[in-house]
Amino acid sequence: MARRAFEQALDDGWADPRRLSTEGRRARALLDGARESLAGAVGARTEEVHVAPSHTAALHAAVLGVAAGRRRAGTRAVVSAVERAAVLHAGEHAGLDVERVPVHRTGAVDTEAFAAALDDGPTALAALQHANGEVGTLQPTGAAHAATTARGVPLIVDAGASAGHVDVGAAWDVLALDPRDWGSVPGAGVLVVRRGVRWRPVAPEDEDRFFPGGPSVLAAFAAAASLEAVLADRAEEDRRRRALVDLVRTCVAAEVPDVEVVGDPDDRLPHVVTFSCLYVDGEALVTELDRAGFAVGSGSACTSSSLEPSHVLAAMGVLTHGNVRIGLDRETTRDDVERFLAVLPGAVARVRSFLGAQAL
Repeated sequence: MARRAFEQALDDGWADPRRLSTEGRRARALLDGARESLAGAVGARTEEVHVAPSHTAALHAAVLGVAAGRRRAGTRAVVSAVERAAVLHAGEHAGLDVERVPVHRTGAVDTEAFAAALDDGPTALAALQHANGEVGTLQPTGAAHAATTARGVPLIVDAGASAGHVDVGAAWDVLALDPRDWGSVPGAGVLVVRRGVRWRPVAPEDEDRFFPGGPSVLAAFAAAASLEAVLADRAEEDRRRRALVDLVRTCVAAEVPDVEVVGDPDDRLPHVVTFSCLYVDGEALVTELDRAGFAVGSGSACTSSSLEPSHVLAAMGVLTHGNVRIGLDRETTRDDVERFLAVLPGAVARVRSFLGAQAL
């Protein structure tokens, strides 16, 4: 759907939407329609929706812009210990004292500790992901938002892993979405800033104060069209993929020795499952599974190229090495999952044998 929408927009959306020519007005109409559609999907006003070049850019703009707008309110940021690296790094770049609130073993933030951290000093902003994209656990954003609202602190919610898969709700002041995660083309992220939130641009002055240079009309249109498409059958897809995730969780725990399946088994995303294998190098296992035709991830989903142990798993207090993250897309079938489960035990055994750990 995203590709078709992108190709359809090529005829009318190629021009600069800031120009007054006929072509520019057509592109503006496409962009405005996309923003209106995205706004309706998350319960926002159209003027609150801004299209970014990427999800990372949206998160950076959220943190840096709110920090700049509230620099007199405080110099602290309260975040969960399992936030994306983009959020953590943006807070540090803004010169904020970033307090990382601990999480439970499931990956859900400790709500009492989160509320208490807001009272530790003048706070510019708080940030909490809607769901953890690495282990699938949904976060208690409702309780967190109630705590931040009571203290007059804006809550930035990263829904990059959940939008299009589950309802993101209304417990947020600033919201960031990742169209690629619901199947759209690269080139767009979405930032939604509620009216009344203090936000200041940190880039040089431009017509587009949020993202200088303006967005890709084509990517914005594809993002909106594909989100409408996935929302149309989300309930059916939810049931189907949850059943597949349950199958993976059950079979991996039963058939692979010395394995830990992580994340909340119930309060979670419908399409993400993660497990860690003792005596296994995660990258070696990913490579072995790739040879068998299965594309999976290892390590932090937000810093997978660093080859560093996952800060998410470390914060949860679970096994950090030999980690495999599986994301089931809309085209994944039960046959695909069953073939993966048939291959996995042998792949783990081979990697262990490479390391001389098969007899442990």
